[in-house]
Amino acid sequence: MVRHILFLTGSLAEDRLRQVLDSLHPLPFEARIVNLGVKVAALATTEIVLRRLDSARGADLVLLPGRFRGDLGILATHFGTRFERGPDELEDLPQFFQRQARPLDLSRHDTRIFAEIVDAPSRDTGAILAKATELRAEGADIIDLGCLPDTPFPHLEEAVAALHGAGFAVSVDSLNADELRRANRAGADYLLSLTEETLHLADEGDAVPVLIPTTPQDLASLARAIDRMTRRGRRFLVDPILEPIHHGFTDSLLRYRTVRERWPDAEILMGIGNVTELTDADTPGVTAVLMGVVSELRIANVLAVQVSPHCRRAIREFDAARRQFFAARAARSMPRGFGSGLLCLRDRRPFVRSAEQIAETATQIRDPNYRIEVSAEGIHLYNRDGHHLASDPFDLFPRLDPGTDAGHAFYLGVELARAQIAWQLGKRYAQDSALRWGVATDSPINDQAGDQAGFQAEGPTRRCP
Repeated sequence: MVRHILFLTGSLAEDRLRQVLDSLHPLPFEARIVNLGVKVAALATTEIVLRRLDSARGADLVLLPGRFRGDLGILATHFGTRFERGPDELEDLPQFFQRQARPLDLSRHDTRIFAEIVDAPSRDTGAILAKATELRAEGADIIDLGCLPDTPFPHLEEAVAALHGAGFAVSVDSLNADELRRANRAGADYLLSLTEETLHLADEGDAVPVLIPTTPQDLASLARAIDRMTRRGRRFLVDPILEPIHHGFTDSLLRYRTVRERWPDAEILMGIGNVTELTDADTPGVTAVLMGVVSELRIANVLAVQVSPHCRRAIREFDAARRQFFAARAARSMPRGFGSGLLCLRDRRPFVRSAEQIAETATQIRDPNYRIEVSAEGIHLYNRDGHHLASDPFDLFPRLDPGTDAGHAFYLGVELARAQIAWQLGKRYAQDSALRWGVATDSPINDQAGDQAGFQAEGPTRRCP
């Protein structure tokens, strides 16, 4: 148990740090603050900490700003105690300590992702393997080979064998009975999809069939297929078919609930592509709502596709959703505060400091280096020569003096553009850091602390004069 935390800070953040800690009283630990004698502790190097921190005696933990890039291992060895990065923004310390008390575990889930290669017959086996590897890296558990109408798939058996050889579980998705028969004989793990009329194909191999109604509304035909497979003692999955919005979407959701009620132990599969692909909406929110249905009904399998450009991160999104919702359900909680992967366009707390707080900091600046921050009121630009506020970076242009340094001018342009985007959308902005877009993009290479650390504690990590 941590009883004594030593906070390392710089002169610009020291007063703010004291205010935040005072607001948390009574603290469950003893807190001590050490100013390293630099303006911004996030910019300090390992050598600076070694030289300016006399001792960490008595501390169970030494906490540095989240964007400190020094070597924690060297510091821990030298001072004989733990060194960690805290949140990037001081105002996030309360959430940071809550998370320390109850670590967030997103390693678990109970929903498998079938990821479909929709044009498998048009790819050679090498290309199928390459795509499967890419999909697995995004979170796929089972690679689904999507067959195409009137398109021969002569290398189907070869593709199944190659995928198995590379350690993939394989499903084959076809409306052609001969292709399903060949897939079963080739050793496919799952067949998508069989109706009561094609159920006999399951007898020609060991593949697990996915059962669907003869027509989406015909639950009676699905019930007969379920009964036949149950009598045979065979494992099967049930897919009541999720339909597009305005083409039976609500009724199809009710079918999923009916299937769960009538067959409480059934393994269910939901294909989400009819909604994600056929709706002009950013997919993270759509995925979250569908994941809510999946979680409540304990649907153990989801079939996802990434065809439309706006769905190109669908598998990553669902992978994040299944982990976040599992953790929330395990905690008997709403899916809030269990990860930010699906908060892509907006952040829950985008503006951590008010215009008044930023103005107070600006009065302490005695050098020409530009600082950029964002509040609910707009974009703040300040240095020793003044503090300016605008909603459009062009309005700040007359206040800038980059001299003849083209690199500096470019830098200021990039940062002000980021700040404008963050202000317009309601996203967290930290100078010198790429905006975070959840699972919509890959994390920045230099953002290793990312989800664990939170947001910046001491302002920008680089200064350009």
